[in-house]
Amino acid sequence: MLPRKTLAAAIALAAVPLLTVPAVALAARQDDSLFEAARASASIAADPPPGLVRALARDLGVTGEQAERRLVNEAAAAAIEPRLRELLGGTYAGTWVTGPTATPVAATTDPSKAAEITAAGVEARVAARPLDHLDRAKAALDRAAAEAPRTAPVWYVDVMENTVVVLTSTPAKAAAWVRASGADTSAVRVVRSGERPRTFYDVRGGDAYYIGSGTRCSVGFSVTRPGSQGGFVSAGHCGSAGATTSGSNRVAQGTFRGSSFPGNDYSWVEVNTQWTPAGVVNGYSAGILPVRGAAVAQPGSSVCRSGSTTQWHCGSVQQLNTSVTYQQGTVTGVTRTDVCAEPGDSGGSFISGDQAQGVTSGGSGNCGSGGTTYFQPVGEILSAYGLTLATQGGGPSPTITPTGPGDGTWAPNTAYATGDTVTYGGATYRCLQGHTSQTGWEPPNVPALWQRI
Repeated sequence: MLPRKTLAAAIALAAVPLLTVPAVALAARQDDSLFEAARASASIAADPPPGLVRALARDLGVTGEQAERRLVNEAAAAAIEPRLRELLGGTYAGTWVTGPTATPVAATTDPSKAAEITAAGVEARVAARPLDHLDRAKAALDRAAAEAPRTAPVWYVDVMENTVVVLTSTPAKAAAWVRASGADTSAVRVVRSGERPRTFYDVRGGDAYYIGSGTRCSVGFSVTRPGSQGGFVSAGHCGSAGATTSGSNRVAQGTFRGSSFPGNDYSWVEVNTQWTPAGVVNGYSAGILPVRGAAVAQPGSSVCRSGSTTQWHCGSVQQLNTSVTYQQGTVTGVTRTDVCAEPGDSGGSFISGDQAQGVTSGGSGNCGSGGTTYFQPVGEILSAYGLTLATQGGGPSPTITPTGPGDGTWAPNTAYATGDTVTYGGATYRCLQGHTSQTGWEPPNVPALWQRI
């Protein structure tokens, strides 16, 4: 959420407040609520890494006990979000967490559904617009990205404020672009900002790696692939397909097998037999941390970043589904955070608890004065290249299972907007995020893009 002083200075095309619906305190809720059941099954609950707890306490200004509680609550919020989306249907307006221990919140446009939200163990809010409406407004901006003024480098869906936000140093130009884009201007807020994102070319990721004889980046997450030695995912701007890499020890490591930037900012590197993918993140001062899955952390959740320049830093997820414009072009579908980063951190791991979130794309600011950093969600990378996240200590890991030709209306290389419906394999799906389809992105394979209805 944007600071209140920043919001006060905003040039608003529309401002729609969220109304709080009184809810029973979490401590008094039934143990059989949806949220409490999710808390009980959270993998992070049994043994949170001490280094992670210490880092969260340090960077978020909470106690160690609060850090442990929020890790469990955040994991539970990520687990129940799909259920809340299904429960509220077209009235769903988003899920997030708030406060030092990450109290879960869900919004709906239908006041009569507030009781269903609180019965699930979650605080309820009533919003003016459903999330689908906000996603469609942002999709219109994404389609007009090439015409966006350079002074408007960032836009995102803000579920907490129930609006789409455009950050810009020239509000009048940005507002004109919004109007010309065809987006619903009543759903868009233009906010004055000096943010100037850039890619971190000197790279990032848990451990350093080098591209060719020069550029350094960071490993994102280890992955496996049938018929392959496996490897890791990182940022697309770090290297092009065919480029070779060496590890932090300068030993020959692997080859970029896929890379996409701009539009996306992801890549994957297949390593040679001297390297073995491991389901862990180098947390530097926090120790070696396990990766056990890739549940998407909701806005307000804590998230930490590991990179080869500034090492280990934590903060919060601010917004999902953000578009950011660098000098090289616009990247869509990234997540906005208030975690700091610097050149050399590109490609590195973003992790929430023990759940992989994404790879560092770019941002603004630094780790001396603070800043904003964007990451490319890991689920999309796995889907794009048919990869499986390497995990440690059990728990689910996203696996992309190739599907045969569909017998419905879905087709590759087709532009889909939020809200579009298709059929595939005898089932109907609704588009959750605007995108151009690709082979391997069949609706059953990419739940981040398609919801079965």
